[in-house]
Amino acid sequence: MTVRIPTARPSWRRATGVVIVGSGAAGLSAAVHLAAAGVPAVLLTRAGITDGATDWAQGGLAAVWDETDSAAAHAHDTVVAGAGLCEPRAVHELVTGAPAAIRRLVRLGARFDRDDTGAYDLHLEGGHHARRILHAGGDASGHEVERALAGALRNAAGTPGSSVEVLEHLRAVDVLTDPAGRARGVRVRQDDGTIGDWLAGAVVLASGGIGQVWPLTTNPAVATGDGIAMAYRAGAVVRDMEFTQFHPTVLWIDPSRRVPGDRGVLVSEAVRGEGAVIVDHSGRHVMEGLHPLADLAPRDVVSAAMQAHMVGTGEEHLFLDATGFGEATWRQRFPSILAMCRERGIDPVTDPIPVRPGAHYLCGGVAADLDGRTAVPGLYAVGEVAATGVQGANRLASNSLTEGLVAGDRVGALLATAWRSGTLNPPPARPAGTGHHDLRPSTASLVDPVHRDRLRAIMDRGVEVSRTAEALDDALTALNALPTLTPPADDILDDDILDMTNLHTVATLIATAALTRTESRGCHRRADHPEASEDWRHHLCLTLGPDGAPTLMRQPLGETSGTAALSLPTRTPHFQEALA
Repeated sequence: MTVRIPTARPSWRRATGVVIVGSGAAGLSAAVHLAAAGVPAVLLTRAGITDGATDWAQGGLAAVWDETDSAAAHAHDTVVAGAGLCEPRAVHELVTGAPAAIRRLVRLGARFDRDDTGAYDLHLEGGHHARRILHAGGDASGHEVERALAGALRNAAGTPGSSVEVLEHLRAVDVLTDPAGRARGVRVRQDDGTIGDWLAGAVVLASGGIGQVWPLTTNPAVATGDGIAMAYRAGAVVRDMEFTQFHPTVLWIDPSRRVPGDRGVLVSEAVRGEGAVIVDHSGRHVMEGLHPLADLAPRDVVSAAMQAHMVGTGEEHLFLDATGFGEATWRQRFPSILAMCRERGIDPVTDPIPVRPGAHYLCGGVAADLDGRTAVPGLYAVGEVAATGVQGANRLASNSLTEGLVAGDRVGALLATAWRSGTLNPPPARPAGTGHHDLRPSTASLVDPVHRDRLRAIMDRGVEVSRTAEALDDALTALNALPTLTPPADDILDDDILDMTNLHTVATLIATAALTRTESRGCHRRADHPEASEDWRHHLCLTLGPDGAPTLMRQPLGETSGTAALSLPTRTPHFQEALA
């Protein structure tokens, strides 16, 4: 079953070899590969090329560099953090491929911090048992990754006869499929609201995460779950949506001082790696005695402990105390965080930083292997939009940028090989109005964007760090009650409508999966089922069923197909109605 957002008829159609949606580490890595191989491709990004989550990333890139470390140790830490749901093959491919992917990035011009001897300055972060984290500019690693990749792609795109075209401020609305169900391109919306079709032999979704589903997030404004919603509507398998990671230390700002649209300020894991500790309002060390790694425990452990402490004490936030660093350390290692805190009236050199958990990273997403292949032929997913099994039930710190580079390189190499072999053929670009390449009915409901704050409040109350069946059931009821919207008479969809419709789809997927999984595992915490259960040691998949309702399935570890049906939760009708 597939559906599509209702739009006006496309006013133009063009064809290329590959369409890439998204310009973070994964999308840019793929595009650079295709450019080097001479594969015709377009990279679409709904904002500017550097306006995604990669450019904001403060943490580093995890890979084995030191002879005292090993790929097996990196894999062990990844699997432990993943709480029993990592795919061993994907983890192995990540940790063994990480050093080469980063070396390739260095060849493209990336510069990482080095110590006084000229060797890489390796850091320790939460969940790691060895110093294996590369940083750039102290806390500007993502910016350096984005700078190097975007620069390499711009240079390639500026070369006469270049095969890759970069199109900014062009938003993907839906994946186009042919009657056989194969992805054949994307429908796009221009800034003026007009619609066009980019037809292609393959579509690569690299559109990032979903943080804007919640009111407090480290994610940029463009993180509205577009890729996941598009893939779901196109018939892909969406997996492990209940595993949304909340970063323990997001700057809390008093509501009276908040600026509308202000970005959430992440206080990097590396700050705790250098010795900062989480304390309550009386100065008590919150993580002491709760985990062998204390403040460097995996993020789900720290976030859950913080949430429990705040619920128990009634405190709205806690503090991260790094006042022992001194100003020189702050300026050298964490200049961006220092500047952003001071801009908001907090000086971490002299005062503890008010923090609380905030939505940070989705461990689930579109089910894919590390080469990006999904259940829809011709559709690929890489980076945070994909659920490859690397992250399991909880992501290990600094594995995300690394995975984006590795997966982007792999899908780029895969599609370059397909192009050379002649198996990656775009459909002909018929003139607009002369025929349809996409025969799906336009039956997806739009959701009224006036209720965006209401959606976020629902998720904040019922689907945050600690969850219960009652709260999740109430959340699904409330999500279902949000009014739908009649398509505009002029067929022009604005960004707010698309944002809200995709956020509503993703929020409902998350709440449904969280209600179904009756255990606590990784970053999915059920207060009414506080222990992990061996019966739940499998992936939870959602697909759009033939009648428009979702089908929930379990997928054993190590299997990429062959799912077994699960009984649906009692409130699944809300889910069906929301997406009908």
